[in-house]
Amino acid sequence: MAECEVAKEVINKRFRKDDAPGEMKPWEQHSAVISIPRYDYKAPASFLDRSFSGFLITCPIKREKSATKEAMSILNKYLGSINTCGSEQEEDPQNVVTKRRKVVNETEKECTNDIENKILDENTDANTERSDHLSLIKLTRSGLLLLTFSHDNCPDVVAILSNIMQSLESSSLKAPLWCNRILPIQMTCVLHEKELCILVSKLVADFMNNEGKDLNRPIKFAVGYNRRGIEETELKGGNGMLDRSKCFEVVAGAVKSIVSDSVVDLKCPELTVLVELLPISGLPKGSPVGAVSVLPRKLIMAKPRLCIKALVHDVKSKD
Repeated sequence: MAECEVAKEVINKRFRKDDAPGEMKPWEQHSAVISIPRYDYKAPASFLDRSFSGFLITCPIKREKSATKEAMSILNKYLGSINTCGSEQEEDPQNVVTKRRKVVNETEKECTNDIENKILDENTDANTERSDHLSLIKLTRSGLLLLTFSHDNCPDVVAILSNIMQSLESSSLKAPLWCNRILPIQMTCVLHEKELCILVSKLVADFMNNEGKDLNRPIKFAVGYNRRGIEETELKGGNGMLDRSKCFEVVAGAVKSIVSDSVVDLKCPELTVLVELLPISGLPKGSPVGAVSVLPRKLIMAKPRLCIKALVHDVKSKD
């Protein structure tokens, strides 16, 4: 009974009504109340064999765990019917919690119920903050999160981000505290000339088939390449690895091979190809993996530099 009372007191302090939503201490955010996925340590080798889709998220350094919890909560709200585990996520929150209860006797059961109900009152979306289809990949750089989908679950990541941005603009979604930017990753590949050319050509062709019919001619496009602080000297040893200038050349050539009447325009592109070098932990040297996305104008900001739009207006472009 004494342990039960102590647990109740801890929960009551943590969920005081006069506490602001974002005032939880970092160690409180990573307690048993918050569920975040574990790193998928088997994933790095798979990046060399096949392509992945997902999201690359920027956040403040040393706030990766808080941003992971926040990102999972946001993304799962917009997966909808795309997520094949939707039937599980639509269960009543009380039923989800009940399955995890450890009932020893009636007294401990009553105590557990009180505590869990207190948590559910403050976080009604607790059942949607986990997704069996999103894997967290360990990176070698701080301030970044990489979430990828399983091979048999490839949703339209650009559409998901578009819906998130629209909800933020209409204030139907609360502005995030920790997640600065979300880059939708349509496909990944080893950053060698042949692989990158094939991948960009496919994505540009898909973009033109879906959205290109309504664009003015000639098609204005831009190319962005980001190493996230990874110096080229760290990547030496690979055969055919692309440097920045070569990456621009390959991507521009691939775009023009699909859209012959296209011109480079860094100020107001209708189509933007973003290539992100992913600092994935555990990859062998000489096999840099990049994330590639072909994005419409509404998701891109050109000033002060070409990048994905921030989730909140006061985020600096260097993120």
